[in-house]
Amino acid sequence: MAAPVATVHPLVRRITAANGGPFTATGTQTHIVGHGRVAVIDPGPALDAHIEALLAAVAGETVAAILCTHTHRDHSPGAAPLAAATGAPVLGCAPVAGAGFDESYAPARVLADGEAVTGPGWTLRALATPGHTSNHLCFLLPEARALFSGDHVMGWSTSVVIPPDGHMGAYLASLERLLDLDVDTYFPAHGDPVAQPARLVRRMIGHRRQREGQILRLLGEGVAGVPEMVERLYVGLDPRLVRGAEASVLAHLQHLAERDRVRQDGPRWALAA
Repeated sequence: MAAPVATVHPLVRRITAANGGPFTATGTQTHIVGHGRVAVIDPGPALDAHIEALLAAVAGETVAAILCTHTHRDHSPGAAPLAAATGAPVLGCAPVAGAGFDESYAPARVLADGEAVTGPGWTLRALATPGHTSNHLCFLLPEARALFSGDHVMGWSTSVVIPPDGHMGAYLASLERLLDLDVDTYFPAHGDPVAQPARLVRRMIGHRRQREGQILRLLGEGVAGVPEMVERLYVGLDPRLVRGAEASVLAHLQHLAERDRVRQDGPRWALAA
């Protein structure tokens, strides 16, 4: 049975892949932009049922472009089978090698910051937003006053930043960049559309600053290891999310070290002298 197609804006349709889990909420959301000649954003995992649902949704239309915000394995593996079935070029983020990334991803063209893909009644402009991953892009749709925010800003949870590819300083700078946009809605790859997005982004920045302060306080109390910090900071955390929490704490520590706030001695951390 094909996944249902939800119309979330007159220009935007959404199909959710059946890959729900602790890091993906109800599943990766693929967005179809436009009518007649369309773009597909984040084709998702290469699940046969999901690719079939996408093809059914665009039957009788031309897929002009397949765009990927980043290459985590729940976002881009569907690009190759969708491209094979439609003949559309795969565009968007640059490839990244490493664990957790889709190494089969081979774009026809990497979009530079500010570069646009267009169709009848729609424009998708790439916005470089590194941090969650080094290659993350968002896509601005000015005709809808909307942003496809990928995993940079989600509608259900904060984004995980996993070093060495993920970088907390870059992530915060990318959040700050979003505050300059004049948009009404974010369409994330996970979770509901985000209304009043600037308010959410400010909260996210505040949350990260608060977490940084908590880490500094723990270091002042002599808590020196990342696992111990996670145990103190995330009381009652789902065990499946512990590794993600440890990665984000490490990303915060590395960002603090870059500013000479903390120092590292093997697996142990301390306040800088």
